[in-house]
Amino acid sequence: MKPLKHLISILDTSSEQVRHLLDVAYALKDQFVSTGKNDPILVHKTLAMIFEKPSLRTRVSFSVGMTHLGGVPLVLSRDEVGLGVREPVEDVARVLGSMCDGIMARVFEHKKLTGLAKHAGIPVINGLSDHSHPCQALADLMTVEEHFGDLKHRTLAYIGDGNNVARSLAEICGRLGVRFQIATPRGYELPDADVKKIASKIKSLDYIATHDPIKAVRRADVIYTDTWVSMGQEAEKQKRLKDFTGFCVNESLLAAAPKHAIVLHCLPAYRGYEISAGVMEHPRSRIFQQAENRLHAQKGVLACLMAGR
Repeated sequence: MKPLKHLISILDTSSEQVRHLLDVAYALKDQFVSTGKNDPILVHKTLAMIFEKPSLRTRVSFSVGMTHLGGVPLVLSRDEVGLGVREPVEDVARVLGSMCDGIMARVFEHKKLTGLAKHAGIPVINGLSDHSHPCQALADLMTVEEHFGDLKHRTLAYIGDGNNVARSLAEICGRLGVRFQIATPRGYELPDADVKKIASKIKSLDYIATHDPIKAVRRADVIYTDTWVSMGQEAEKQKRLKDFTGFCVNESLLAAAPKHAIVLHCLPAYRGYEISAGVMEHPRSRIFQQAENRLHAQKGVLACLMAGR
């Protein structure tokens, strides 16, 4: 298996690489749960973390993950760095590459991540972009696998906006043999060009699109949703709330799914909009286990990219 240099999108990885990332994540989680600590495999190594967008889970999970592995997390705000504004992306990349051992960036524009990866000379990790969210997708499938065991022949039903999270989920489901079924309002589908690109690179992709949430969940093992109004879309809020009427993951929708189906949400959640408070707190919700797994999945990413595991 060819080692990963960066984690920019799931589409850039092979099925074997995704499997290896998850296996390393499981090993590190098991070690931490059983002993209360991890081996300091990143001692004396520094991860520069660039945040153009606000963050809770991404910042905490990468900071704690680096600390558990013996490394140093260095947080840089949007104003401090000014990617492409205060300094060109390539200049920031070269400076950080000369002083640090890895970069994690949470950005608005995906091209900034590809620019960092091109010029830094050190591993670059996508902490979220307008195009994809690979670390979230790893934590998501880790949560599904922990619950069900074998991932093969499972179905994940995504209800909501065809956004960056949906795109990364489609990619990782394709890599791991999970059927991906997406239900969106008309006009909010994943672009056909993106679906065709994913299918061209992942021949095993099992992708079904619909505009009917009930149809999507009838045979689902996992029901997944995300906010209808992402950062940068605030001006569209009222229109989106109207357009997404009927797409709330609530008790009625959950009742249409098989009794064993679990619920996931990548957070932050807006209760009463894309998900009801009752489903958030339902016994079949695995949302907060999913949030915790951001820590463990990203430890796997850090170990593979920065420690050669």
